[in-house]
Amino acid sequence: MTITGKVVAITGASSGIGAATARHLAALGASVVLGARRTDRLDRLVAEIETAGGTAVAARVDVTAPDDLRSLVALAVERFGRLDVLVGNAGISRLSTVAELDVEGWSAMVDVNVKGVLHGIAAALPVFTRQGSGHLVTVVSTSGLKITPTQAVYAGTKNAVRTLLEGLRQESTTGALRTTSISPGYVRTELVDQAIDDPGVREEVQRTMAEIGLDPGAVARVIAFAIDQPDDVEIGDLTIRPTRQG
Repeated sequence: MTITGKVVAITGASSGIGAATARHLAALGASVVLGARRTDRLDRLVAEIETAGGTAVAARVDVTAPDDLRSLVALAVERFGRLDVLVGNAGISRLSTVAELDVEGWSAMVDVNVKGVLHGIAAALPVFTRQGSGHLVTVVSTSGLKITPTQAVYAGTKNAVRTLLEGLRQESTTGALRTTSISPGYVRTELVDQAIDDPGVREEVQRTMAEIGLDPGAVARVIAFAIDQPDDVEIGDLTIRPTRQG
């Protein structure tokens, strides 16, 4: 793999897909720059990676705050001289029917799932342009491909991200930027823990995810594969679409 020596920043890195990706990429020789709100978990993850012989640094990042994303990118450049990849993984879900009018939940999903990705792009793109190369890897969801009840707004945010990345791909004609969207289905993460208010329904969904959900490490391996591959690839339900102009 060509991941050895790459500098990769990851949002939502304190658990789930983000933490699994940090461990996997560090084991493959990447220097990982980790961002999340839960700094206690980030500190433990950095220590774990370093104990295993990897290289990692971390910073508190709330993706709804543009300055936090700029600081994460700046940390990568200051410590390692560049940023090769930004993995936009941070995301939240609130599951309810539209008729329940969870306006607060809608706003939170838009702020994290859509604006958070845009803030990452705004932070990384100037660095990628200056370097002449860079890769945006964004975790989307199969929820944006197959719409189901209670996921209308969540799916809408994921479709929005897919659309803006495709637009960015079409606009990026210099060959400096590569974009990849990865759409996993059920993954055994903490995403659902705050997504459902009803304890009984939440417990049922958690059981389903435990039974049929992907291990986060499987998604981490796909992210590594996407970073390593120069060509477009699509793999079953766990879809990755690397795209490149130039």
